[in-house]
Amino acid sequence: MARLVQCVPNFSEGRNKEVVEKIVDEIRKVEGVKLLDYSMDKDHNRSVVTFVGEPEKVVEAAFNSTKVAAELIDMSKHTGGHPRMGATDVIPLIPISDVTVEECIEYSKQLGKRIGEKLNIPVFLYEQSATAKHRENLADIRRGQYEGMKEKLKEEEWKPDYGPAELNVKAGVTAVGTRPPLIAFNVNLGTDNVEIAKKIAKVVRARTGGFTYCKAIGLEIKERGIVQVSMNMVDYTKTSLFRVFDTIEREARRYGVNVIGSEIIGLVPMQALVDVAEYYLRLEDFSSDQILEKKIFE
Repeated sequence: MARLVQCVPNFSEGRNKEVVEKIVDEIRKVEGVKLLDYSMDKDHNRSVVTFVGEPEKVVEAAFNSTKVAAELIDMSKHTGGHPRMGATDVIPLIPISDVTVEECIEYSKQLGKRIGEKLNIPVFLYEQSATAKHRENLADIRRGQYEGMKEKLKEEEWKPDYGPAELNVKAGVTAVGTRPPLIAFNVNLGTDNVEIAKKIAKVVRARTGGFTYCKAIGLEIKERGIVQVSMNMVDYTKTSLFRVFDTIEREARRYGVNVIGSEIIGLVPMQALVDVAEYYLRLEDFSSDQILEKKIFE
């Protein structure tokens, strides 16, 4: 079996397609890496890229794309709905096959060290790679966003793991780490009142008493005149999409608001959608082995 690591870097550019294409081209150029998906979001002003390959090649592609992002994105001029702190905001590495979590953590450290030393960007290790408990949660590292990082980096508890202990004004700050697969899942509400989205996000997210494996924030989608509950489902096997969706729908009704749609950003494990189908269609004794395309491509 091939040794494979998945990488899902988030770049703070979702409006300039030419810039995003130049960043993604750096991934395409690396032999041994397969680009699976990339998407741009104008309101979030953010792009999410997914690629997979041999660990060393993935590290190379991640570094090269981070280098180009640092050259082309100016964080001092960046605005967008999604919380962010760097041109390359976060680089998760996910072990897929024949690579242990421990090995993946070492690769994340190699990548973080290289970004810090070669590109002069402060780097935090997060999730399973974190060097301290208070650095495991990306939201805690990112709190204060780009605008607050200059002062935050002066605090002893927020000294970066790699790179300078001062803000890179143009490129900002980057987080690198190993984590399990997650699903970026957003639910859109038929209102322009962002306070409703924020209240619902508070109900479903783990840190405020909601679902254990759900991270959520409320955002405006100004281009469409609506708001959104934007989520990272960090373990869909323990907190399912359908259960969170149902809760959001019920909470929205309390405010006289409808759910008008949902979206998945990037890729999603097939089983997560099978679970949704089983729940809503009340399928009995259904198995993913019954999926036609799965049997064809086995």
